[in-house]
Amino acid sequence: MSNAVDLKAHRDLTALSRTLAHALRHEPWRYELELDGEGWTPIEAVVATLRSKRPDWQHLTAADLADAIGGSTKRRYEMAGGRIRALYGHSTPVKLARTPQSPPGWLYHGTSPHALDAIRQSGLKPMTRQHVHLSYRRADAYQAGRRKHPKPVVLLVRAAEAAAAEVSFYLVNEALWLADRIPWRFIVPGD
Repeated sequence: MSNAVDLKAHRDLTALSRTLAHALRHEPWRYELELDGEGWTPIEAVVATLRSKRPDWQHLTAADLADAIGGSTKRRYEMAGGRIRALYGHSTPVKLARTPQSPPGWLYHGTSPHALDAIRQSGLKPMTRQHVHLSYRRADAYQAGRRKHPKPVVLLVRAAEAAAAEVSFYLVNEALWLADRIPWRFIVPGD
């Protein structure tokens, strides 16, 4: 039986995905990983360090990482050329090189109702992240907002209008867009 099957049988892919997030997005130094200027690190270095973290991961392979990544409903990581990186959500100094793209007319952002006054004052800012996270679908923004409050507010962002005013937007995947900052004048308060 392969290790990937063992991980799936023990429902450990979720734990592996969470550990990847911590290692590649938040505290790579705790895993003795070095990220290059675009957030890449060798897959074998990730596998080696994760093997040392838990006894049940001592036979972990790159295929197991691919399974954990492929099992996610959101595209959070990328593997290419023997390297791996997180695509967004970094709280580390690594800032991925991104090419601005034309967004759709509207995007959505879920947040806590308690944050509205600050957003009215200064717009949407990345806060502890590198970019503001925006959803293509309202339902996704609502779910993201629930991480901050049980009854989040979903804001509508006039993305095409903001882009025309030189706000940069970056496409991550079919459901997620990023922006450096969104001034309040491009935001419509939601429910």
